[in-house]
Amino acid sequence: MKCIWCLNGGKGWYGMAADTEYVWDYDAVAVGQTGGETKVTLTEESLRAYARATQQLSWSGAETGGNHADTALPSMVLAYAPLLRYELAEKNGFIALEDAKIARRQTPFAKCEIQWHVPVGRGDCMTSTRQVLRKYERRGSKFVTFRVEAFKQGGVLAADYEYTCIFEYAGGKKTVPDMGNSESVGELARPGRPVAEASQHLTGERAQTGVILPSLRVTEDHQTIVTYNQLRLAGRLMAGNIHTDEKFARANIFGGAVNAGPATVSYVEQMLRLSFPSSAFYSGGRLVVRAIEPFRAGDQVTLGGDVTGAREVENANLVTCAVRGINQNDALVCLADASLSC
Repeated sequence: MKCIWCLNGGKGWYGMAADTEYVWDYDAVAVGQTGGETKVTLTEESLRAYARATQQLSWSGAETGGNHADTALPSMVLAYAPLLRYELAEKNGFIALEDAKIARRQTPFAKCEIQWHVPVGRGDCMTSTRQVLRKYERRGSKFVTFRVEAFKQGGVLAADYEYTCIFEYAGGKKTVPDMGNSESVGELARPGRPVAEASQHLTGERAQTGVILPSLRVTEDHQTIVTYNQLRLAGRLMAGNIHTDEKFARANIFGGAVNAGPATVSYVEQMLRLSFPSSAFYSGGRLVVRAIEPFRAGDQVTLGGDVTGAREVENANLVTCAVRGINQNDALVCLADASLSC
């Protein structure tokens, strides 16, 4: 599907109305389409802003051996090298579904897989590129996977990730659960203040199969969702989406506002860092997070897991972990797998 609107300077084509929208829907997406290049220089303030937005209020940035607040939280790659679907659509001559005036809808998070290669921190100038990697159908739903690569100065690949979105959902719209117990959630943990079990950093010798990892309990509310949505290190702030626009969200897949997929990824990382330092991620670590059910405002999700394997690889201990996120209604919210070096 070509954008004949752009080919003709926006003046219409063969009698078509000038206000015709060429939306970047599943049929218009093509493997290999690329977005623009972005550059972000990391500062102490941007590192701290990301920590605040992801509720990691106790973060010091010093745990990998650097100076205070020098090292970026691993999941920050999703902020300094964001996906920017709407800009990718525009660069290829289309309007993102989120920006469409007709049949506007969301393309929500389904899965994210991140790999880290070298540490990143204050003073680094991060250049990122993005492209459509694949598109596929599964059980009637249609998915698009994007690949984003982040490079440090000198062209060194620092991290890359694949991010999958749902472009068409076969199930119609999910039912919003009864939130009658949401008030009691607030009594367990004040919104915006994750509650963690005591950290227990695991060495290679202690990280044996079956070891239970400390858990993290996260409560979302409207303000924490808005705070994350407003964090922008590259790209523009979208005016309305399923994270902040309740009216729009009710008409979409989840039937109400939900948090952003990258925020959930950051909570999984935060839970894993109760057991492993950031260096375990930056030394060739890998994290895969899959969304199962929406993480809504008012939800309290407990992230817990265990060690599923440990072996020595090239003089390092490679530890694999499985993580599960369960909400206050005992519903599975997310699943994650991690491979970390310690």
